[in-house]
Amino acid sequence: MVDPRAAFSFWRDDRGVSLTEGLITIPIVLLVFAAFIEFGYAMSQWNQTVKALQYGARLAAVSDPLVPAADFADAFPSDADDPLNNGDATPNDSTISLTCGPALANCDAAALSRIVQGSDGACAAGDPRPGICDLNWRIQPENLVVTYQRSGLGYWGRPDGPVLTMRLEVRDITFDLPVLGGLLGLNDVVIPAHPVTISTEDLKTCSTC
Repeated sequence: MVDPRAAFSFWRDDRGVSLTEGLITIPIVLLVFAAFIEFGYAMSQWNQTVKALQYGARLAAVSDPLVPAADFADAFPSDADDPLNNGDATPNDSTISLTCGPALANCDAAALSRIVQGSDGACAAGDPRPGICDLNWRIQPENLVVTYQRSGLGYWGRPDGPVLTMRLEVRDITFDLPVLGGLLGLNDVVIPAHPVTISTEDLKTCSTC
């Protein structure tokens, strides 16, 4: 038979309560702390992606077209069908477009790799002409989608070719979250495409970059 006084004494005994509370609350506090840190890290990755795409778009605007030359010439001829129209403004028709990617589909692999990896062909510091992956190593050629569109700028017969609108965007880049990614599976969250649109200037000048 249990002594009622012993049972009462057991329920009144509060030794170890602080340790129990600590074991319950410390993991929660650490998880919240890790969430704050990784939220900042995620925002850093987001910002790196945006800046890398902005830089890559500016570089691509003064480089050889990132699509095969034959396809580019067919989609955006330099001269008008009627030679008498050379010198007139080109049409503003964005439905005339050419897209390549992802996975290098319809892309000039060498030209796209130069934009992504820079002049040294690798994502490494000290590149004299850095590429996109020097700003964000996660972005590789197979993650990019490039679209050229008729802009209405320039004129038929322009010696440097048509002036187009180019859109550069990223695909299938996910956040790298060491703690929350492992615990909650958030490593599958995809970074938005962040399309960057820019008017091309001279799609020849950086062919030797």
